[in-house]
Amino acid sequence: MSLEKAVQESTFPLKKVAFDMSQIMENLDTRDLDLEEVDFEPYDPSLPVSTRIPFSAIYKTKGFKETDIQVYLNEVHITAKILEVERGIIAQHERVSSTQQRLTSKVKHAGVFTIELKHGGFTWRVRRKEKHFHELHRELITYKTFMRIPIPTRSHTVRRKTIKRDEVQQMPSLPRGSENLVREEQFSSRRKQLEDYLNKLLKTAMYRNYHSTLEFIDVSQMSFIHDLGPKGLEGMIMKRSGGHRIPGLNCCGRSEICYRWSKRWLVVKDSFIMYMKPDSGAIAFVMLVDKEFCVKMGLKDTETKHGVRIDSLSRSLIVKCASYRHARWWGQALEDHVKKHGKAFLQDHRFGSFAREQENTLAKWYVNSSIYMQDIADALEEATEEIFITDWWLSPEIFLKRPVVEGNRWRLDYILKRKAQQGVKICVMLYKEVELALGINSGYSKRTLMRLHPNIKVMRHPDHVSSTVYLWAHHEKLVVIDQSIAFVGGIDLAYGRWDDKEHRLTDVGSVSRAISTANCLLSDESTKGPGKESMPHSNGSNQKTGGDEKVADLLKLKGVSRSRRYPRFSLHKQLHKHHLQHGDSISSIDSSEGSWFQDSKSQENLIPGKKPHLKIFHQEPGQGLSQSQDDSSAIRNLQTGVGQLQGDTRFWHGKDYCNFVFKDWVQLDKPFDDFIDRYTTPRMPWHDIGSVVHGKAARDVARHFIQRWNFTKIMKPKYRSLSYPYLLPKSHTTANDLRYQVPDCVKTKVQVLRSAADWSAGIKCHEESIHNAYVHVIENSKHYIYIENQFFISCTDNRLVFNKIGDTIAARILKAYRENKKYRVYVVTPLLPGFEGDISTGGGSAIQAVMHFNYRTMSKGDNSIISQLNAEMGNQWINYISFCGLRTHAELAGKLVTELIYVHSKMLIADDNTVIIGSANINDRSMLGKRDSEMAVIIEDTQTVPSVMDGEEYQAGKLGLQLRLECFKLILGGFTDPTIDVTDPISERFFKEVWIATAARNATIYEKVFRCLPSDAVRNTVELSEFIAKLGLDTEDPAKALEELKKIRGFLVQFPLYFLCEENLLPSVGTKEHMVPMETWT
Repeated sequence: MSLEKAVQESTFPLKKVAFDMSQIMENLDTRDLDLEEVDFEPYDPSLPVSTRIPFSAIYKTKGFKETDIQVYLNEVHITAKILEVERGIIAQHERVSSTQQRLTSKVKHAGVFTIELKHGGFTWRVRRKEKHFHELHRELITYKTFMRIPIPTRSHTVRRKTIKRDEVQQMPSLPRGSENLVREEQFSSRRKQLEDYLNKLLKTAMYRNYHSTLEFIDVSQMSFIHDLGPKGLEGMIMKRSGGHRIPGLNCCGRSEICYRWSKRWLVVKDSFIMYMKPDSGAIAFVMLVDKEFCVKMGLKDTETKHGVRIDSLSRSLIVKCASYRHARWWGQALEDHVKKHGKAFLQDHRFGSFAREQENTLAKWYVNSSIYMQDIADALEEATEEIFITDWWLSPEIFLKRPVVEGNRWRLDYILKRKAQQGVKICVMLYKEVELALGINSGYSKRTLMRLHPNIKVMRHPDHVSSTVYLWAHHEKLVVIDQSIAFVGGIDLAYGRWDDKEHRLTDVGSVSRAISTANCLLSDESTKGPGKESMPHSNGSNQKTGGDEKVADLLKLKGVSRSRRYPRFSLHKQLHKHHLQHGDSISSIDSSEGSWFQDSKSQENLIPGKKPHLKIFHQEPGQGLSQSQDDSSAIRNLQTGVGQLQGDTRFWHGKDYCNFVFKDWVQLDKPFDDFIDRYTTPRMPWHDIGSVVHGKAARDVARHFIQRWNFTKIMKPKYRSLSYPYLLPKSHTTANDLRYQVPDCVKTKVQVLRSAADWSAGIKCHEESIHNAYVHVIENSKHYIYIENQFFISCTDNRLVFNKIGDTIAARILKAYRENKKYRVYVVTPLLPGFEGDISTGGGSAIQAVMHFNYRTMSKGDNSIISQLNAEMGNQWINYISFCGLRTHAELAGKLVTELIYVHSKMLIADDNTVIIGSANINDRSMLGKRDSEMAVIIEDTQTVPSVMDGEEYQAGKLGLQLRLECFKLILGGFTDPTIDVTDPISERFFKEVWIATAARNATIYEKVFRCLPSDAVRNTVELSEFIAKLGLDTEDPAKALEELKKIRGFLVQFPLYFLCEENLLPSVGTKEHMVPMETWT
């Protein structure tokens, strides 16, 4: 009894409140209420950016009934105008139970009002009946009454505090009307009444922001975000579950037990459709508009009464409307909006790409990764909203700017943490490797990044068991900033990738030399007080100079004894002098000083547990043993943020110093521990190509990332939580509003290409636009093609290899031969595949397997390029095509050493005006679309510059020419020898006397000095044993070896086409490489 009494007592106040509300509503006559006008600023198209809703608002959505949601633009009026009234006839029926026949009982006229609303630069239309106005009015009366009553709940109290008292009285009256309107003047009068009512309603914040009003005019938190483009159709619908195209997880959806219906708020934009959960405001799904996008209506296509079906490459979405008329309106309006604003996404573009050609696109190329990573670091610093990164491999501790003169400031994980703390959303996708096959430890990378900040989210894909994908990889290398700048190429942000045009082999960091003191002067005033610790101004006005400056410190390098003339070098004083904060300090100094490490803020050293070290000196590759350590020409002053520093460079720390053919990476969770001896083993230089694009092309790259991210979120249960948000693509209409541009770009035409399929992107039709673009460019090239690629596996046999690039090259050369025209093909590829193995014993099985297919493409077998050419032109093929690799040398611990330069590029240049740069190798894995996922850009020049082609004047593309000249000068030695002319890429003089002669001479010298492999002198294992048994000049006569090496120019060497040509290089039976499917290697 006591429990029942307590319940009655607790419910009594609520009953009293309900009674009071009913009494108030009965006595309330809204026609007596007057509306006080509220002043609004008229819309100005030139309103400042501050009035826009920032794109970051998509990550801050709230439940639709919350009071503090941001829907409208600040201080911008919203107006409504009823354009037309659609007069219809409603036939009301009665059913005769005995016959089950329907008989028409009465007919009345009804009007559907088309309302056009404007808010800032946004215009949209809604269709409403008379009854909808009455339903809204009743809702608002209830809401108004509810706000008058001080219900003792926290949410109600908060809501009441947000409403001004006078606003409660500002509710307009709704003149009484009827749906039974017959005469035209009745419709016209009623239209004016309803228009006035709606405009008055929208002037009062209390009622304008109420969820029923928002639903009435079809607006939400997504409606007026500038970067989402024009406002499209919105509204509450019922959506059916299922329809996703997830391999192995599709449901037939033919029975009610297979799906469920859920209430969602649907939003249609120019390039995507999404729906939200009304209770939480969370984005629950995103569908991108693509070439398969279509809208269908009717029971036959939807299997649902009043249904609308929306199809795309990724899903069939079925929604249910309230009536047949509603469904027709929705379907037609949705289709019309997408066709009007998203036409570009509905078309099948050139090469079968998902993206169209984008004119006037700022683009830039990168040869090697030093400037590439530097520009990425600068662009990351400019990010304000989003950062997208996807890599085959990512190393969080990698330094993007080198040498390291500002501590950890430019370390990737520090940059991302800094931006996350500023509110930037950072999304990273990593390839989830098969751990038994690869040691890139993506799990460690994910854990490391996720620990930095909640704004950093990392996904790994695929799950090999659930997806049954074991052989294929996500191979893209992308960095996207605010969906406005996109870096695309072959360069992972990972260990071993950083390199520059010098391709150093050694990085030991210890020499002794006399040190200039010119840059060690300090002012006493510049080292006083912590208040001086701020970043320097660009004009250097904060740095004091004058006659009172004195010698204060001397830069102390490892291996250099302390000078007695000057006090020892103090890094802490240098930091104060140059106004660097502790967080930006030089934390990589080898010094016996311990005082600097007293500062707690400076203890985050480059290598945990070790004193950091700064060494900024470079010794040119090829400098012989006779080179004096005190030779001033070997000392290079490096301009840095802390002045000129001198010393011996250590660019690669810990795992970054690598030679993966000698030994693959291990213990990646100990990033600053060396895993090979840098005093005995040279590193393997890394040659790579990257690019950056802006504007609409960057939007297209971001769109691919978003599609992959959202697909992974759906597919993997662990990512379905709200902590992993759905991503939305920005509209192309705002793509040219660039807040930041990478310097030194050129205006071009750019098209984004990709390899994608169901397993990688969740699309039902695979895309191989990169493959199609390669074939097209080669077929249509007029003068030459230049290829740098990590692999060269092609020439289809319709059994093991299917891509057509090799056959297209052979066909293009044969065409030139038949027409007696000059045509050149340059192919630069690694001398050995990038797998661990000792080539002196024949290499590992993985190395041999890739070598087999490389040689099969170039020279071995009837399907090879050379065999196809030989069949028609004999040995004349040597005038058309050249296969080369890269190699360099140095001295290490007093010994001459050599190593191949690993060519990781994925690039094609044609005719100095067309360039393809991306992540796709020339093999089936990358090109066929159904296997590895890839991304590339084809850049076509629109600006021309005068050049030379076959001795005649030629208008070359500005970007294409610059890139080709950079590559040729680098690998032929043109930067150090100005007599090497690389202007004309197809002349007889250049092709034979420069290109072929340099490659042959360099290869001959290296073989003579080092007896290096691979070599054409070794055609079987017997000759291999004999070859390595004979010593080279580097051992027998070092002095003579040095003389020979002085003849080396650049890095280019001939590719040994006949190395082990008499051996079967396919994996032997019983090896693990033999057990995997053959397509793994192709």
